[in-house]
Amino acid sequence: MMRRILGCVVACGVMAGVSLQAHHSLAGVYDMRKEGEMKGEFVSIKLTNPHGSLTVAVKNPDGTSTNWIMTTGSATTLADRGITKANTGIKVGDTITVKFFPANNGSPLGFLKSVTLADGRTLQISQGSAAD
Repeated sequence: MMRRILGCVVACGVMAGVSLQAHHSLAGVYDMRKEGEMKGEFVSIKLTNPHGSLTVAVKNPDGTSTNWIMTTGSATTLADRGITKANTGIKVGDTITVKFFPANNGSPLGFLKSVTLADGRTLQISQGSAAD
């Protein structure tokens, strides 16, 4: 009986350790000391766990555009801020301004802080910096 209990404890510990290693620090991917801001066209939003994403098409100086992927918190966190599958408050093609922490490697990726809509309303997605 004791072996079974010990075996279960060890198995649970191993599974928990693997789960913790799979998660990452925001500072490992994003530069939490810099804040970027850009204007573009809303493309899509994915409300998934553990992180959702918002895609915005940003015009380049040469006239082409680049899709920037803005990582968000979980679907639950977004729902707490009034953003759900039924009501994002944003329509495809809307001009939006995003504030974000840029990726450390310079790719078109960021961790979303806020979205300002064309009418001036701001949707706060996350707070401050990694230190907050």
